[in-house]
Amino acid sequence: MQDMANADCIVLMGGNMAEAHPVGFQWVTEAKARGARVIHVDPRFTRTSAVVDKHISIRAGSDIVLLGALINYMITRERYFHEYVVAYTNAATLVSEDYRDTDDLDGLFSGFDEESGTYDRATWQYTGGRDETLQDPRTVFQILKRHYSRYTPEMVTQMCGIAEAEFEYLARSLADNSGPERTGCFGYATGWTQHTMGAQVIRTAAILQLLLGNVGRPGGGIMALRGHASIQGSTDIPTLFDLLPGYLPMPSAGKHNTFDDYLATVRPASGKGFWAYAEDYAVSLLKAWWGEAATAENDWCFDYLPRLTGPAGTYQTVVEMLEGNVDGYFIVGQNPAVGSANSRQQRMAMSKLKWLVVRDLNMIESATWWKEGPEIDSGELKTEDIATEVFFLPAATHVEKAGSFTQTQRMVQWRHQAVAPPGDAQSELDFYYELGRRIRERVADSTDPRDRPLQDLTWDYRRNEHGDVDPEAVLAEINGRHLTGPNAGEPIDSYTELRSDGSTISGCWIYAGVYAGGVNRAARRTPGGGGGVTQSDWGWVWPSDRRILYNRASADPQGRPWSERKKYVWWDADAGRWTGSDVPDFPIDRAPGTVPPEGAIGADAIGGDDAFIMQADGKGWLFAPNGLVDGPMPTHYESQESPVRNALYPQQQSPARVMLPREDNLDAPSAGDPGAGVYPYVFTTYRLTEHHTAGGMSRWSPYLSELQPEMFCEVSPELAAECGLTAQGWATIVSPRGVIEARVLVTDRMRPLEINGRVVHQVGLPYHWGVGNDAVVSGDAANDLVGVTMDPNVFIQESKVGSCAVIAGRRPRGAAADALVRDYQRRSGATVETDNSRLTPREEQ
Repeated sequence: MQDMANADCIVLMGGNMAEAHPVGFQWVTEAKARGARVIHVDPRFTRTSAVVDKHISIRAGSDIVLLGALINYMITRERYFHEYVVAYTNAATLVSEDYRDTDDLDGLFSGFDEESGTYDRATWQYTGGRDETLQDPRTVFQILKRHYSRYTPEMVTQMCGIAEAEFEYLARSLADNSGPERTGCFGYATGWTQHTMGAQVIRTAAILQLLLGNVGRPGGGIMALRGHASIQGSTDIPTLFDLLPGYLPMPSAGKHNTFDDYLATVRPASGKGFWAYAEDYAVSLLKAWWGEAATAENDWCFDYLPRLTGPAGTYQTVVEMLEGNVDGYFIVGQNPAVGSANSRQQRMAMSKLKWLVVRDLNMIESATWWKEGPEIDSGELKTEDIATEVFFLPAATHVEKAGSFTQTQRMVQWRHQAVAPPGDAQSELDFYYELGRRIRERVADSTDPRDRPLQDLTWDYRRNEHGDVDPEAVLAEINGRHLTGPNAGEPIDSYTELRSDGSTISGCWIYAGVYAGGVNRAARRTPGGGGGVTQSDWGWVWPSDRRILYNRASADPQGRPWSERKKYVWWDADAGRWTGSDVPDFPIDRAPGTVPPEGAIGADAIGGDDAFIMQADGKGWLFAPNGLVDGPMPTHYESQESPVRNALYPQQQSPARVMLPREDNLDAPSAGDPGAGVYPYVFTTYRLTEHHTAGGMSRWSPYLSELQPEMFCEVSPELAAECGLTAQGWATIVSPRGVIEARVLVTDRMRPLEINGRVVHQVGLPYHWGVGNDAVVSGDAANDLVGVTMDPNVFIQESKVGSCAVIAGRRPRGAAADALVRDYQRRSGATVETDNSRLTPREEQ
């Protein structure tokens, strides 16, 4: 994130960085002090908006329209970085003649199967040819140009509510601050991710940045502004159901019956790039987990890994809980009774369990819903009827434990323990180690084959002076070490040392090097990061301490810096190697212009200008033939609930979105459907500086609670007048899932937008409050309003856009609250079929 300080233009979109990420915002202020232009695009005028050069208001959920129009602008005005695009992207690559775009198929790509809601990507593939003039109609560049031709400034005004003059300001700011001499970057948060098209929103920005030459260069890129110190770490060494450490995929039943089947899926068909060494990474991981039990004869215990039979994310698990198919549940570092979409569904699901374990700092609502939750108040649940046995286990805070955390720029940093945790409170490391030890004791004498993976698991770590597991021992295992050979016992220095013959271990291949030489490099803390543009003496960045990924692209195809001003990594012909301000993200001795020999694989197949070394073709992808399940190029679809008709295509919503149609997860009718007017307003959620996520670390603090004591809603003066709301009074907000009340903040920071010929009002809702007596302050949860429909790539829920009604005054209590929700459902005609068709019926166009 420090690299933002090197940008000449920063666009903050899909987030409120100054408020939600105030420490990281220092780099934006540093860039601004150096003369960078900073623009904030957001539905609300916020603390970020107040300190940047310009705020541009946008309708929630219309981001791809704006970003697509910027792509169109750069192409049609020829403001893209032509030499960079030809050399380092797949713009010149030819795509199959059978490919059909959304322009041809009324908003669908070729290969869509309505029954499964999935795409067959066969027609999206390359032909094997290239046209570096970019004139062939089958080039990625021409397909991209046609695809975004309808994304015009006029369409931005119509669909986003952004005036053409504001769009021009944004487009010129980016164009003027990109190219050889200048770079621009984007910063985004959950305003981009929590949509049914979340992954594609980010992809749109990636396409734009590739066109502008802002990837792999100082001050460029797209910064994910993550909300916790180790959200990045939780995907690197994952808490995600579909990944193994280092982004190796979890095996699937019927698809990965053998280790060879698995490797064939992970390795690129081209054989090019570092994913060709997937066997080295996977074997080293399996050896780290199962030690001597993992041998070549048993495929390194590959069959010890579970197999996916379908999505197993949070929301699918909740449905399984509701159906009575889950006995027990661990809640660790989460508060789904408040912090997850459709929180009522979460609470009802927990009432179906046999046992529930909650580990937290405070007695959060996920531990107390059974005695004082909203459903207890309404009478839907009775404490004496709930069979769930709830165990609350106190957790250590971040200052009471040591260990690594990985933040948004892939930087691994070390946190030293300041004080011992009180009483029985434990760190995650101590808790899980002890839990694993006790489970292994229970199955030590078992002859059941299903217990073999637990019995063979390596579970011995050195202890520190307090008798606890030494967290540096875990970091050392994650880093990896040599098991045999002349370096036996020594730490791995780089992932390039990992081998598939069982001679190395590594708990996460991308972290190899963080403990090189037996030194905890995550603990480096030279003030200011030391000299130089990379600040490389602070922490450690995966992979191999490279501060900017794909930094080969910071030099031209001949290996020369694009400009002296943006000099970063370059080819030293005299030394015969790459050098510069950073660790080169490229084979160190691969000269510009090198043409790999026929049949070369892995690193040997990387050409001298294949800057994107992890890609199967060595190029940055403007068009994605693989990897995304909902389209090779981002396309605007409306949110699951929207009062606006999609003006770009007949297809209203993403046909590949993941839906969970249930009576407890109803959707409001969308524009053009009967009953849409019952929920006429758009709500969007956000966070505040004074509170943290679902409030478990802040609503128990009297100091923070005094600063933000009550749940509130932000509304424009016009909406307040329309609904009869008064400042500091109360508003009742109803969605098809629930009803909440909030204090009214009337502000012109929320302004009505004219969209598609009608006025659209947006309601802003912070999501930090929950109902319970243990916190200093409590209030209704915004997530009670949110439905569960998901992005099909990563299964993130659409929390940033929903439809609602707004009524002046406080909500009803008890059973009357549930009756109000059902009355609105009845009036709107909402059923499990509402908004859950994959294809928009053409007769309704």
